[in-house]
Amino acid sequence: MAVVRDPEATKARIFAAATAEFAAHGISGARIDRIAREAKANKQLIYAYFGDKAELFSHVLQRALLDLACANPVDADDPDGYIDRLMEYHRAHPELLRLLLWEGLEYGTAEIPHEAERRASYEAKAGAFAAAQEKGTVERILPPQDLVFMISALAGWPSAVPQFRRLLVGGTEADEARLRESVRTAARRLTRWDEGDEGGRGRV
Repeated sequence: MAVVRDPEATKARIFAAATAEFAAHGISGARIDRIAREAKANKQLIYAYFGDKAELFSHVLQRALLDLACANPVDADDPDGYIDRLMEYHRAHPELLRLLLWEGLEYGTAEIPHEAERRASYEAKAGAFAAAQEKGTVERILPPQDLVFMISALAGWPSAVPQFRRLLVGGTEADEARLRESVRTAARRLTRWDEGDEGGRGRV
């Protein structure tokens, strides 16, 4: 009996293996041979599906970002809940932050593959916060694009540098809960004025 091949299942195995490989080794250090072996896929098939190693990395990162967006869509009307869910997602999926850090090391400020699509995705998030500012559910304390950047940093940094978090903040469950509440408080301060801070309204 002939073996029935399932291209989608093969691609899924390649994505899983490539995600782990790139998260551990970055673009330069990753090896297609290891990805093929882990995915139980032919090396040439990987090139046929995804192109070269840099293109495969780009596909993997785009998929990881899409998974984040689907699991945790922007909710500008509830910044506390949004940043809390972001923190939880990054804790459960640290590979996304590792991929982003490797991308930064590889490209720096140079243009990245599929930059227009990435920029559009980020601008859509900023647009959601801009709309919330128009409605008044988020205060005009910061420009919306800066706000998205800062919320992303607050939510992601604890999982991006767990050793720093442990050394400075502590490593117990109580320490983690305290940090999470501090991050929520910071998000509130970025999106809502404190009582009595009327003088600063309308700065943006």
